[in-house]
Amino acid sequence: MSERLTRRPGPRPGASIGLIGYGAFGRLAAAHLAPLFPVFAFDPACAAKATPCPTVRGVTLCDAATAAACDLVILAMPVPRLSEAIAAIRAHLRPGATVLDVCSVKVLPAEIMRAELPEHVDIIGTHPMFGPQSARGGIKGLKIVICPIRGPGARPLAAFLRKTFGLDAILATPEAHDREAAMVQGLTHLIAKVLVEMEPLPSHMTTASFDLLLRAVDMVRHDAPEVFYAIERMNPYAPDVRRRFFALAAELADNLEKNGGAAG
Repeated sequence: MSERLTRRPGPRPGASIGLIGYGAFGRLAAAHLAPLFPVFAFDPACAAKATPCPTVRGVTLCDAATAAACDLVILAMPVPRLSEAIAAIRAHLRPGATVLDVCSVKVLPAEIMRAELPEHVDIIGTHPMFGPQSARGGIKGLKIVICPIRGPGARPLAAFLRKTFGLDAILATPEAHDREAAMVQGLTHLIAKVLVEMEPLPSHMTTASFDLLLRAVDMVRHDAPEVFYAIERMNPYAPDVRRRFFALAAELADNLEKNGGAAG
């Protein structure tokens, strides 16, 4: 963040927050931020709909220029829409403002933001390791990854999120995030995708471990297709994890077919 915003842990009292993207996650973020800050939200899909987008108390729906002129600007959209959003707001960003994303991968968004955002703004990559489904019971104790990209604001932001919302804020490089997320998220979404295709699944005579598996599936089954695409195709470390998983599964299946799983 800019020097004037980093004297305190996170955005100063009264700082304005602009949301670029007002989908499910944008509204989740707004619900937690609006009681503390003036929040201005822009989403082109809202303007195009005959029925207004659902709103959150304390959030002002506005145009791109107004949201982009805030002290802290949050890009809340999938990776493929990041460049388009930056192009729409670039001319309206204040010198000294901070821009952050909430994408599920971090290496590619970091490269895009470094290249396409103006030099007069600071940049932080973030990945809330939760969504509307997993945050239904509150966000205290949930994890968020903070990636410093440009400027000194990452540590103050992490401290603010810990103190204010009780989040488990983890500082990491974009590369370190994507290496771990390739397995943590990549395998979870991959297995969930397969199990959804196998439905209906048993729901009566189940074990505790199977119930936990079903809970994991339910947490991600309603994610937008763009989220699955980003996790599996835009993380540079995901293909190796995916290939290893399928290779080991194929080897196990082959052993079972040949000798019932006995050591070969």
